[in-house]
Amino acid sequence: MRGAWSLIVEPVGRPGHEHMAVDHTLLRTARDGTAALRLYRWDPPCLSLGRNEPALERYDREDIDRRGLATVRRPTGGRAVWHAAEVTYAVAGPADLFGSLPTTYRAIHEMLAAALRSLGVDAALAPNTGAVSPGAGACFASPAGGEVVVGGRKLVGSAQVRDRGAFLQHGSILLEDGQDVVSRVTRGVAPPVLATSLGVLLRRSVTFAEVSDAVVATAKSAWEGTWTPASPPHLTSWGRYADPKWTWRR
Repeated sequence: MRGAWSLIVEPVGRPGHEHMAVDHTLLRTARDGTAALRLYRWDPPCLSLGRNEPALERYDREDIDRRGLATVRRPTGGRAVWHAAEVTYAVAGPADLFGSLPTTYRAIHEMLAAALRSLGVDAALAPNTGAVSPGAGACFASPAGGEVVVGGRKLVGSAQVRDRGAFLQHGSILLEDGQDVVSRVTRGVAPPVLATSLGVLLRRSVTFAEVSDAVVATAKSAWEGTWTPASPPHLTSWGRYADPKWTWRR
């Protein structure tokens, strides 16, 4: 996989609406052939909702507000994720960089699984069991085909969108447990969380730096090309991602 890559590593966290606006900007700039790998963290922790997820039906907004939880709706599909102790990755590029949506999904997850194996966990890709509907509960309630798992439990949750000849895929690499936050604000009986984390698997504290270093090293090896360290695009407005009407549009 040859090409020109921008490498963006952000060890200092920022709010969810800023992250989603930056990732969306990377999607737009990828239309001209620019590819980017971005690694980042969240401050404050945030509940993100999939672009088409029926959040008003599925989650208790009043309870979320009472708990003081930040929320944002992603430009990508998928289901709710609690972003706290994790390394978040984003890959953007022209649509033909890896191929079709499933091929791209798998190529990125194969790279991530290899990076995580270098840290000492037995990461593999879940068997293809078909798509999971947006209304099926939290992202980490069940692994979809091709996602990164260890012992049948999801370690990385991802989502992808394609638009005008470009793609964006981003997702969460869990450093610690915590996805039960989503269950607590789910209406009715929430499906059990089938997640695991690097902290649980390695029985120690795992840092943002060691995971991001492993991902960068593996990506550079797997995806040959010119890698240039870069800063995130400078934005003066966060657009719809800062608007509760967008977050809770459905």
